[in-house]
Amino acid sequence: MRAAVFTSSSEPLAIREIERPRPRPGEVGLQVARVGICGSDLHVKEGGNPAFAGVVFGHEFAGVISELGKGVQDWQPGDRVVSLPIHHCGQCEACLQDKIGLCEQIVFTGYSHDHSGGYAEYTAVPTHSLHRVPDNVSFDKAALVEPLSVSRRAVSRTPIGKDSVVLVIGTGPIGAGVVQFAKVAGARTVIVSEMSAERRELAKAIGADATIDPRAGDLAEQIVAIAGRRPDVIFECVGVPGLIQQAIEVAAYEATIMVVGVCFDKDHLYPNMAVKRELTIGFSNCYTHEDFAAVLDAMESGALDPSAMHTSTIGLDEVPSVFEELMTTKSGCKTLIDPSGGAL
Repeated sequence: MRAAVFTSSSEPLAIREIERPRPRPGEVGLQVARVGICGSDLHVKEGGNPAFAGVVFGHEFAGVISELGKGVQDWQPGDRVVSLPIHHCGQCEACLQDKIGLCEQIVFTGYSHDHSGGYAEYTAVPTHSLHRVPDNVSFDKAALVEPLSVSRRAVSRTPIGKDSVVLVIGTGPIGAGVVQFAKVAGARTVIVSEMSAERRELAKAIGADATIDPRAGDLAEQIVAIAGRRPDVIFECVGVPGLIQQAIEVAAYEATIMVVGVCFDKDHLYPNMAVKRELTIGFSNCYTHEDFAAVLDAMESGALDPSAMHTSTIGLDEVPSVFEELMTTKSGCKTLIDPSGGAL
């Protein structure tokens, strides 16, 4: 089969013919219909760990079951599915509490030689990871279930109510999902702080009530001018040092700050300001089966339409050049790959 393969940080992904993964007992083979390019993939390539040489990226995928492994029941070739890209140990404290996304030995599909990802025509996944895609949900939307599940979990861990003023810092794919689920949760006003004019327009397209360029003036003053008061709930969805402190500075008294952006550098903040305001600061990571199911249900019912997040769809041959471009630009939101060449 054809796949886009990581070689090193200094070279583009390579399009190669590699062996097709075959399902082991309890697994199914999957023909990949769509797979998203994730910022985590870009970070891994940038890091250039030699241990990843030969790995096929891609953990945000949807497709059609093409083959059944030994002992598989309740699934048939032709079923449209998405998959939690989580391989967990089942024995650590997190797993024993059914918090598989926090497994101490977690391995994600697309970041392991043993669990090949979706930047390929086919992959293989365990049946316990599968969710059926409703008939009225396109593969373009289904490939967004994984990042939207990150957003849904973050929103579910905050006390958003019908009178809530919500600030979302950053509208990459995760921030864009947070905007939508904050609206689904019933927030009165959702405001997005975003430096990119293109992404401010995206925020409006996906339901934000207002957008702010944080460079245009005092952020708290801009928020109060729009909503009449400071935000009750703030989501940090960028992962850049200094933004948690920014959230503390603009928060209302007794507000909740949920950190979703992944920062790989040391950060600093002033706890006394958070103490004085009696803020709650939390961190959200990954997702559960419940989140995947909730996202699919919201798509099926029409409560959630993430179409505006979909920037473009490319074929496998375009992956090396587009991937390199995405490593240096923040334009667009979610680029999808169609490894099937238009067959699905």
